[in-house]
Amino acid sequence: MAGSHALARDFARHTNGIPMGSLGENLLNLPTTAHILGGAPLGKDASEGVVDESFQVHNYPGLYIIDGSIMPANPGVNPSLTITALAEYAMSKIVGKQTGNK
Repeated sequence: MAGSHALARDFARHTNGIPMGSLGENLLNLPTTAHILGGAPLGKDASEGVVDESFQVHNYPGLYIIDGSIMPANPGVNPSLTITALAEYAMSKIVGKQTGNK
């Protein structure tokens, strides 16, 4: 951690910037991320999660959550492709309404 602080200070000096960190990083040694994820975990029922394996909210038929909140943790890289893949998977599980129109 000391090495990363020194690097940040050095970079700030070269770019006329101000090195800063968050309270969580500085006091609790918890890294922060620009990619906030989680909050709507998958589970077999409402006692274990918010959505089922098709990303439909438990006890709310037709309501789906298809974004980064279904991811349990940050993958360590930009999660946009993972979120896109999960959205494509979710869409494959939704049965289209049959209208008779072609």
